[in-house]
Amino acid sequence: MPAQQIHLVRHGEVHNPDHVLYGRLEGFGLSELGHRMAASSAAMLAQQGAPVAALFASPLQRTRESAAPWAAEFGLPVQVDDRLVEPTNKYEGRRSDFTVAKQLAVPAEWPWIVNPLKPSWGEAYVSIAARMLAAVEDAWSTTEGGDAVLVSHQLPIWMVHRSVTGARLFHDPRRRRCSLSSVTTLERRGDRFVEVGYQDPASELLADAVDLGAV
Repeated sequence: MPAQQIHLVRHGEVHNPDHVLYGRLEGFGLSELGHRMAASSAAMLAQQGAPVAALFASPLQRTRESAAPWAAEFGLPVQVDDRLVEPTNKYEGRRSDFTVAKQLAVPAEWPWIVNPLKPSWGEAYVSIAARMLAAVEDAWSTTEGGDAVLVSHQLPIWMVHRSVTGARLFHDPRRRRCSLSSVTTLERRGDRFVEVGYQDPASELLADAVDLGAV
């Protein structure tokens, strides 16, 4: 039988003292708080008795580190899946407090913001959704006798959420419901996936967290 449930888990807080838009840059691992966040999500599902039988993670450092407590809790290897990675972004490496006014002051970068519906500054939303849904489908079909956990990033997880709920992919990034170390749960119903749960196991730690590096 295929997987019972798919849990999309966001990584914990990243050590990012300079508030860089880190994207796919190397060298951005979890902070001490981020490690505690990641552990809290794994512990929560273990306490709930979730039968986690497969574990996948984006290739980036912060997601592999966030997958480590799951590997320890459930005795599973971490399978790296490139499709779970953070999207590309032309503003990667800059401080996360850049503004539209700053962007307009650089004519060479105007093409980057010409189409926010796509968006023109990075990987298209349809592309992110397609690769994430393919990863979800494969995890579901190859995991037998339990649940699959996929450790990924905010925007990719949000694209899955909007896809399975029938919402348009273009959105206001400030309104994403995908906190650090959150767990978004899917089930297969017929020929489609539906969202059946969202949990914030690290909610008590969020007040002290900095979440400024996501694209």
